[in-house]
Amino acid sequence: MWNRGQARSASEKWAAAQRTIGVERNLKRKLRAIDLFCGAGGSSWGAQAAGVEIVAAFDVWPVAESVYRDNFPNVRFYSGRIEEHDLDQVVKEVGRVDLIMASPECTNHSVAKGNKPRCEVSRETALQVVRFAKAFKPCWVVVENVVSMQKWSRYAGLMKDMENLGYHSLPQKLNAADFGVPQARRRLFLLFDLKKKPGEIKPRGRRKRPAAEVVSLNGEYHWTTLRTKRRAEATLARADRAIAQVGESTPFLMVYYGSDHAGGWQSLDVPLRTVTTLDRFALVKPTESGHVMRMLQPEELKAAMGWPRTFRIGRATRRDKIKMIGNAVCPGLMQVIVKSLVHR
Repeated sequence: MWNRGQARSASEKWAAAQRTIGVERNLKRKLRAIDLFCGAGGSSWGAQAAGVEIVAAFDVWPVAESVYRDNFPNVRFYSGRIEEHDLDQVVKEVGRVDLIMASPECTNHSVAKGNKPRCEVSRETALQVVRFAKAFKPCWVVVENVVSMQKWSRYAGLMKDMENLGYHSLPQKLNAADFGVPQARRRLFLLFDLKKKPGEIKPRGRRKRPAAEVVSLNGEYHWTTLRTKRRAEATLARADRAIAQVGESTPFLMVYYGSDHAGGWQSLDVPLRTVTTLDRFALVKPTESGHVMRMLQPEELKAAMGWPRTFRIGRATRRDKIKMIGNAVCPGLMQVIVKSLVHR
């Protein structure tokens, strides 16, 4: 006869086998996802690359909607304020969902906001994740936001609400540069799983991709002389600090607009600093007649987010393109996250 230890071992093996069968069944059928606050579609692109079918997306900005539709023509798109959608009707139209991804408004959580007043109504959009999770009951939920979201007074309540729905949670702070993205972009990811606690997502240990991989130093774009009478003294001071470090013959990147706590410049040998929603970075290079500069272009910023060339952002002004890119989730990082949840 079996002893208790043998019985327990057999029982555990049987349970493990059943879990494996369940995962295999899930993977045989296409997993289905919706993308809340989808923007241009960074999360959707990453989840799709992980083998998930995107069935619906939600966003209030018409410009982002047009770009999203260009890249995901077969996805049902819900425009307008997310709070105003009738979820009973949405569930009937969309059907079963295995994964919810959400990137609630982050500006009013960000430290970049400085001492300006926060809009609580804007921050409360994150609570819509709970409403959608309750309505769809997906196996997994991923929420992306700035790290400072954890300081929000209602953050603990959000986590508790998800726990009350039966979800196991794991907050993780991940830097896109650790996952093959040529940008140092640190963000908070809240991982939720109905069946078990999500596993920790660890950096891949690969070489970090430098900004040099995504910028063009040739004549593809228009360059202007760096040292002109109209150039601000602060800008020239940043350039001088960089040249003092890298020398007269090495190109570099400069923070042209906005504040910076690292001297106002960076080398091309490291990942690009965080892409924001505003035009920020200038590329400077030496020529025989002196240094010239230009602002980084949307296609370069798009590449710094990890989007492929095939992703189209043509239906927008330059300013709106940069805003969409700066608001997006790095597709490659979302791909890693989704795979870590659904394939374990």
